[in-house]
Amino acid sequence: MSQPSLEFVTCPDAQGGHRMAYWQWGQPDSGHVVLCVHGLTRQGRDFDTLAQALCALAARTGHSLRVVCPDVVGRGQSDWLKDPQGYQIPFYAADMLALLQQLQASTLDWVGTSMGGLIGMVVAGLPEAPAFAKVRRLVLNDVGPALEWQALQRIGQYLGKTGAFATEQQAADAMWVSSSTFGPHTPAQWLALCRPMLKPLPDGSGRLTLHYDPALARPFAAATPESTAQGEALLWQAYDHISAQTLLIRGADSDLLSPQTAQAMTQRGPMARLIEFAGVGHAPTFVANDQVQAVVEFLLD
Repeated sequence: MSQPSLEFVTCPDAQGGHRMAYWQWGQPDSGHVVLCVHGLTRQGRDFDTLAQALCALAARTGHSLRVVCPDVVGRGQSDWLKDPQGYQIPFYAADMLALLQQLQASTLDWVGTSMGGLIGMVVAGLPEAPAFAKVRRLVLNDVGPALEWQALQRIGQYLGKTGAFATEQQAADAMWVSSSTFGPHTPAQWLALCRPMLKPLPDGSGRLTLHYDPALARPFAAATPESTAQGEALLWQAYDHISAQTLLIRGADSDLLSPQTAQAMTQRGPMARLIEFAGVGHAPTFVANDQVQAVVEFLLD
């Protein structure tokens, strides 16, 4: 399968519900689901390279597999929320449970980059998760329960500024300014990662803008060091309840996941196995072969 199918799930909320889009690769009826959840301003097509590698290995080994990559609400092909206060981790986790109920996996693995990893920790750390939401293997990509406040401030400087661009290349160049921590990419690789991030402006000008709701910035901007510390305590509690085999991936130059937090994650809770990638900050994109292979081997060994 060279392209995924676009599917939808209806998720409840206090304003009457919303639709979340997801991109599905592999065998649509497979009971083995790998759920790949993206970072704060990204979308599900970030995982194209990884999804294709997983499906290719599954096909070669006669393994039935479905890779599902949602556009978290407010991004990509998903609805924008009427109440921006819904753009927070607990609500995203509820949406993922609605998706998992629709998918009804018999074997569930989770790959979460940054925000997607935080959502994964909440779901995988549920003390009494329903059978369809029990995570077997968990990949946390450059994220942990403790987030560095300076990195959150850095992200807040560009969050919500969706811009207007004359061409895809102009947009890609602009995105590189805030995303160079992703590490080395060829121009073709970077443009491929950027293309799904764009949509036409509604003014008919032909210009492009980023695909997400600028209101994502509102609850993010309301965070304080104190509220962040309170959130960390809850995330550590969730992490300590995780029973899934866990792989922690860290960009060696990451400013969001500190070496101290990464080491602590190897020594408590699921006692994650840690892999670091040199020359990469926040966060590895699973485009480079060594990054892809690390995840594929962990999930399909």
